[in-house]
Amino acid sequence: MKGILGKKLGMTQVFTAEGNVIPVTVIEAGPNVVLQKKDQENDGYEAVQLGFSDKKEKNATKPAIGHAKKANTAPKRYIREIRGINLGEYEVGQVVKADLFTAGEFVDVTGVSKGKGFQGTIKRWNQSTGPMSHGSRYHRGPGSMGSIQANRVPKGKHLPGHMGSETITIQNLEVIRVDAERNVILVKGSIPGPKNALVKVKLTVKK
Repeated sequence: MKGILGKKLGMTQVFTAEGNVIPVTVIEAGPNVVLQKKDQENDGYEAVQLGFSDKKEKNATKPAIGHAKKANTAPKRYIREIRGINLGEYEVGQVVKADLFTAGEFVDVTGVSKGKGFQGTIKRWNQSTGPMSHGSRYHRGPGSMGSIQANRVPKGKHLPGHMGSETITIQNLEVIRVDAERNVILVKGSIPGPKNALVKVKLTVKK
């Protein structure tokens, strides 16, 4: 297993040698700094803690500043752990860049989806609208709930509510191209979140 933290820059398209168009998402992958190594003896599991995107010390807490100084780096805005890796290949303070991946590999990308606010059942659950003719008096309502026993709403019932802003993982995305100089990875398809959203890219678990 291997992984890296990055930022979604947006989407574009690339052409293959045969002239086919591939939609890709551009991810600024790194540079990451190894902030901590967690082992079985001290922490109960093995993982590497990575940090991405510096932030000013005046905006960081003293514990965060001290934690970053152990790796001789600035406090980080985005910190995540990568499990299932070989600890011997990493050292505290080591810099991880986009060349960790190569074209043709498949990855899982985790991010926070776009927030949609409070939405009705039509948009949130893709339910059908009612008659749209004048005088029907029923267009986008959630429908009758009078048959629910004892006026209790069952758990999981599709109703209006908060939509989006959830942690989502898109699996089995192919790495189309890696630009090591710019620390950029081009991944086939779309990934969660708006532009400039922070994401985690890991080698897929299904291949």
